[in-house]
Amino acid sequence: MKWQLFISAATTAWLFCTVSAHAERRQPTHNLEVFRAWLKANPQPRTTVPPATDVQTLGGDLFRDKNLSLNRNQACATCHSFTPPKNPVSGQPLPASGFVDPENVETGSAVSRGSVRGRFGVLNAPAVAYAAFSPQFHWDGQAAQYVGGQFWNGRAANLDEQAAEPFLNPLEMAMPSKWAVVTRLKENARYRRSFEALFDIDLNQIASYERAPASAKPPPGVIAAYDAMTRAIATFEKIRSFNRFTSKFDFYVAGMTDLTSVERFGLELFNFKALCSRCHVSEPSIAPNGSVFPPLFTDFTYENIGVPRNTSIPGNPSPSLGLGGRKDVATKSPAGNHIGKHKTMTLRNIAVTAPYGHNGVFATLEEIVHFYNTRDVLGRVASDRDPGFGVKGWPVPEVTLNVNFEEVGNLGLTPDEEAALVAFMKTLTDNYPAFGNDPNVPPGTPSPFVSTPFPPFP
Repeated sequence: MKWQLFISAATTAWLFCTVSAHAERRQPTHNLEVFRAWLKANPQPRTTVPPATDVQTLGGDLFRDKNLSLNRNQACATCHSFTPPKNPVSGQPLPASGFVDPENVETGSAVSRGSVRGRFGVLNAPAVAYAAFSPQFHWDGQAAQYVGGQFWNGRAANLDEQAAEPFLNPLEMAMPSKWAVVTRLKENARYRRSFEALFDIDLNQIASYERAPASAKPPPGVIAAYDAMTRAIATFEKIRSFNRFTSKFDFYVAGMTDLTSVERFGLELFNFKALCSRCHVSEPSIAPNGSVFPPLFTDFTYENIGVPRNTSIPGNPSPSLGLGGRKDVATKSPAGNHIGKHKTMTLRNIAVTAPYGHNGVFATLEEIVHFYNTRDVLGRVASDRDPGFGVKGWPVPEVTLNVNFEEVGNLGLTPDEEAALVAFMKTLTDNYPAFGNDPNVPPGTPSPFVSTPFPPFP
């Protein structure tokens, strides 16, 4: 995937250059201050966010509907909540939701409960926020890497495919078949009207079979209705509510506020000594109308950072092989070059989306930063249950193949530098006008990028 950077030293002189997002990992340019100067001289126009379309409204209803799970007790919003979770220490609501499972944040549990009592997922539920920007899963021949997709292993090529999976996953919403899901859709009069008006699908003409097994051949209309449902949910996830760009960092990029000295130091470390920006790209790019587009803090690629096994996951499942555990990827790479690699997720809202890592083994942001810094030099402990975990040492990686030794493990950061990195990453939390107590960004201030068109979604 290529982005065109639009860099200016003055409003009358422009320099165009095309930069591969993956080449940036090896040789970052960090023109953030240039972008800030341009934005100060060219403030972006302010417009209101357009109302949701009918398809998005339907998608929102489906996203929140617990009746579409086996025991009518779980919705997409259960694991990707709109309500901010509570701080596990103070008990007060966190400043933003992050669109993750509140129970995981509040209790430190690594995985989410399923609709069926006693069943749990096996990986930490990723945040929905900003997920829509992930490109279609593909092989980038120039960079020799897989890029994009959804889930930790990218198995869904796009949001439409991602939205289709949880309903049928026995560890999640646990519906037995697409036919069973469509039968539940038929119960809702609003859905019947919407599917007829928006997709020309008459749900009333589809026979009901609530417990239809996956082996049963569905009647005509079931597949079309199911696909329309998942398309509506994916369309909903592309709205501004999930992609707000209202963090302190966004207002900083726009020149509307400034970072503290510690936060600025953390940003400098992030871009250079700590090597974070090689994968979590921190430079703005360009929107379709030529205006500045804020960074997404990911390059959408896959890495094995050497995460230890989380033995606290219910059932203690085998470690995830990630990207390399997929049959299609394994077939193309019989040498196992992608085993253990998991997707580089966005760092936006990272401070409110604990626990961390694909298996949730790290309880706090401070802990995972310390891991990145000291994985290879702190020492070894037996497991994540050892009292010395993260203090005296780290366990061996749960998957020892393809571990990234180039950018993780021995960064040489001091405790103060680790703290500065954490301070900077806390500036990536949305809803800053409401909690920042910043006279330059009072409550109600819209995103400085509210009028910036999004790049085309995959």
